[in-house]
Amino acid sequence: MLIVACIKQVPDTTQVKIDPVTNTLVREGIPFIMNPYDTHALETALQLKDRFGCKVAVLSMGPPNAEATLRKALAVGVDRAILLSDRCFGGADTLATSKVLAAAIKKLNDEVEPVGLVLCGKQTIDGDTAQVGPGIAVRLGYQQLTLVDKVEQLDIGNRSLVVSRKLEGRHERVQAPLPALLTVVREINRPRYPTVPMRLAAVDATVETWDNQVLTLDTQTVGLKGSPTWVSKIFSPERAKGEIIGDGYADPQGAVDLLLEKLLAKDLLPL
Repeated sequence: MLIVACIKQVPDTTQVKIDPVTNTLVREGIPFIMNPYDTHALETALQLKDRFGCKVAVLSMGPPNAEATLRKALAVGVDRAILLSDRCFGGADTLATSKVLAAAIKKLNDEVEPVGLVLCGKQTIDGDTAQVGPGIAVRLGYQQLTLVDKVEQLDIGNRSLVVSRKLEGRHERVQAPLPALLTVVREINRPRYPTVPMRLAAVDATVETWDNQVLTLDTQTVGLKGSPTWVSKIFSPERAKGEIIGDGYADPQGAVDLLLEKLLAKDLLPL
C-alpha cells in the first residue's frame, strides 16, 4: 500500500508582502517554509511507514523553487518526491489545486502502487481555507476524515482504519474503509528532524517533476483559467492608534479610574 502526503511551500507569514496592484504574492526575497500543518501530515505518514512498512510518496504543486521543500521531505525518509509544476497550473484556487493533486494521486494509484491513504495538513497558513484536502477526497471518491489527532488503528489486510477526530469540546472516534484521506491537526505528533546523513543524501536525491504533459489535464480546468474564485483585494486593516492612560506606577488607582471612565463611555462595561 502506498501512502501519499500532500505538502505545500508557503511564505514565512512574518514576512509576507503583497503587490498592491496585482494583489498577488511578491516572491522575490521572501523566505519560504513547508506549511506547518503539512509537517504533521508528513510525520504521520512516516510513522505509519515505520510501523507497517508502507512506502510514502510526497506531492507538492508549486513553482520550481518548491523543490527545496520536497528535499526536506526526502531528508526525513520519504521514498518518492514529486513536484507538480507547470505554467498552466499557476494562479489556481482550491478547486483547481485539488484537481491537479487528485490527478497525480490517481496516476500513482494506477501506474505505481495502490494508494490506501492520503494525508494533508488541516489547512495552509497562507490561505486558511481547509478546502484542498476534502476537494481531493471528493474527486477521488475516497472516504474523508478531517481534524484527525490520532490514527488509532490501521488494518491493511481488511482495508480499514480507526481515527480520533478533535472536535470543539469533544473527540469523535470513527472507523472508515480504505482508501481514505485524512487532514490532521498539530496535536497528532511532533515532526522528526532529519539526521545529518539523510540531509546529505537528500541533496543528491531525485525530485521528479510532473508537468501537464504528464498529467494531460484540460488547461481550461486548471490554474487561473480553471479557478472560479480569485482574490480581488488584499490589505491590512487599519488599526486605531493606541494611547497610554494615566500613570500605572505613580497613581495606579487614578489609571484604573480613567480606564473605567473610557470603557463606560464606549459602553463596553455592563452597568
